[in-house]
Amino acid sequence: MRSIAEIKPSLKRITTRKTERGELMRFFVRHLNYSRARDGLPTITMGRMGRILEGIPTADLYYLQKVCSQAKNFSKKFWWEVDPKKHFNENNAR
Repeated sequence: MRSIAEIKPSLKRITTRKTERGELMRFFVRHLNYSRARDGLPTITMGRMGRILEGIPTADLYYLQKVCSQAKNFSKKFWWEVDPKKHFNENNAR
């Protein structure tokens, strides 16, 4: 009797590391780098974006994506929302 390995050719297992957080990070990197390239600024890497979004839960990233997409200037809105110093009064009200 032949083994299953002989009957069926070996299949290469494709492992992907896609996560929903990673996809959101790619979205932000793509949009921010588009405007940064026009302004002559260096591009943001995925590692840097991970560090910027480190303390923000994934659910809040969906909100950030929605707000930034609806804004007139994506980059300006993104940096405003991410900076905790801009929201000092909101954070102390709690």
